[in-house]
Amino acid sequence: MFRTKYLYFFVVLFVFCTATSYSQRPVLTDEEIVSETVIKEIDQVFQSPDFAKKKNKKYADVKGTMTIDIGVIQNGKVSSFFKVDSDIHNIDFINFMSAYILDHKFQFKLQKQQRYKIRYTATF
Repeated sequence: MFRTKYLYFFVVLFVFCTATSYSQRPVLTDEEIVSETVIKEIDQVFQSPDFAKKKNKKYADVKGTMTIDIGVIQNGKVSSFFKVDSDIHNIDFINFMSAYILDHKFQFKLQKQQRYKIRYTATF
């Protein structure tokens, strides 16, 4: 009886500790690290099977380069998407890209009241 109480206690403690450590995202403070992390994650997004499937379903013929500014806020959400330059002129594809990026949530957080704008060039 005494052993089972300790066993339950340690199981609950273990579950609690692992759940909190896996659910927390790192807080980034250096602008250069934030920029590198955003570029790396967006590269992964554009290479994901989900993105390729959605892009190829409607926009298989779209090819070119697009330079965009991505705004990131405190909780890792994308706050803004701005097309800086593009040789892609398909407005529907640009709107698709905007919606897709604005729905993304990064795997990090920023300090309170911090906001960064990262310039990214994508080639399709």
